[in-house]
Amino acid sequence: MIKELTCIECPKSCSLMVDIENCRIVKVNGNQCPRGQDYAKAEIENPLRILTGVVLTKGLAIKMVPVRTDKPIPKARILEAADEIKKLKVTNPLGIGDIIVSNFMGLAVNLIATRDVL
Repeated sequence: MIKELTCIECPKSCSLMVDIENCRIVKVNGNQCPRGQDYAKAEIENPLRILTGVVLTKGLAIKMVPVRTDKPIPKARILEAADEIKKLKVTNPLGIGDIIVSNFMGLAVNLIATRDVL
């Protein structure tokens, strides 16, 4: 099977043609730098994403604090992780980068604040 991807690893945005057999990459065409090959492999074999969202607050100046994971998580777990974020509530003041949940969902990533909240 051939899948077309647009590489996002550098400003060239190469159009990649990826030949896939049994969920593994056989060949990558169209990359103008070595990063295209690595990007295609990661995107097909183990896609990861940074998750962003908002957590409700209680007793603070704003009603919601924007958050994100400090490292990418498996794309297949994004919806599950978003559901977990909906269950959270922040009651203490936070600074940018403060950890709201360490080892979020056992994924070895932290959920961090992306805004100061007083």
